[in-house]
Amino acid sequence: MGKFEITSRKNGEFQFNLKATNGQVILTSQGYKTKASCLNGVESVKKNSQDDKRFEVKVSSNGKPFFNLMATNGQVIGTSQMYASETTMKNGIASVKRNAPEAAIVDLTEA
Repeated sequence: MGKFEITSRKNGEFQFNLKATNGQVILTSQGYKTKASCLNGVESVKKNSQDDKRFEVKVSSNGKPFFNLMATNGQVIGTSQMYASETTMKNGIASVKRNAPEAAIVDLTEA
C-alpha cells in the first residue's frame, strides 16, 4: 500500500509526497503554510484521485509528459514527475488511483 509523507520545506511550509508501494514518489503537493492545510490536501487527493476528469495531462517544455491532479475548484492538488513516455505517465495516473484512497499518512515533521 502507498503512503503520504508529510515533510517541511526550508521556508517552513509543509508539503506531501504520495509514494507507491515500491517507495517511488508518484505525486507531490504544493507548499502549504500550515500542517492542517497540508492534511486537507491529502484528503483532497484521496477523494479526487478516483475521478478521471481530475487528471490534467500536460507536456513539459522539454517534451516530457506529466500530470496534475485537480480539485473540484480547479486548483492543482499535486503534480507528478516527468515521464519518459505517455504510456509510463498513464501508469503513474493508475498508480495514484490505486494507492491514494487507502494510503497511510506518515508525518515526518514530528521525527
